[in-house]
Amino acid sequence: MSLRDLPYAVYERRLRRALPADRLPRHIGVVVDGNRRWARQAGAHTADGHLAGADKIVEFIGWCAELDVPTVTLYMLSTDNMSRSSEELDQLMEIIGDTLERLAESRPGGRPVRVHPVGAPELLPEPLAARLREIAEIADDEPPSVHVNVAVGYGGRQEIVDAVKALLRDAESRGRSPGAVAEELTPGAIADRLYTRGQPDPDLIIRTSGEQRLSGFLMWQSAYSEFYFCEALWPDFRRVDFIRALRDFAQRQRRYGG
Repeated sequence: MSLRDLPYAVYERRLRRALPADRLPRHIGVVVDGNRRWARQAGAHTADGHLAGADKIVEFIGWCAELDVPTVTLYMLSTDNMSRSSEELDQLMEIIGDTLERLAESRPGGRPVRVHPVGAPELLPEPLAARLREIAEIADDEPPSVHVNVAVGYGGRQEIVDAVKALLRDAESRGRSPGAVAEELTPGAIADRLYTRGQPDPDLIIRTSGEQRLSGFLMWQSAYSEFYFCEALWPDFRRVDFIRALRDFAQRQRRYGG
């Protein structure tokens, strides 16, 4: 550690000790934004920015394991991102696949990471879709240190549409009319068919790079989430930035419409 980094290390340890364990989020969503801007500012290729962002993802999941955050959802590739150039997308798809394999093979704190892809695999090139299926099928007898949802080919509106379609198809298979479905429709019935069904909604959503919007991320699940926007580009996001976000969350008085 250099002398220049020493003050931050001391500050980080002080923040970490002050975090109340009973007020930490159980599920964190992260919009990993700023890889391309990071590359431009560094005078590097776009792929170098995505690679730096991938390294940060692996590091970040290690931080979550250290702090006993059990569930994380990473917004890695939106449906809107699919309009980028074929050259960038080809590089990005390869980096995403490699990153998810690194996560699946990692053991922060001595326990495995459970990787669960969420999104529309039919929008992805078959090689990446196949890698995602293989990663999702990895079984481990040990409880995971962190359950990681990776949103790839993901759109929040599409997720809700897919949930409603699944609900209607289920009703049709049981011979129920659309009118009967409409009469009995509840938020819970839709929530039970989302990509993250069976998981708690995110307590905290972090977005890097200074942008202050969700961009379609977990639109249904984030109804009562707390938001934290950070100026740092994702590859520059530090452990101390993460701890600041957790401190901010712990200090908030959460309200659920009451």
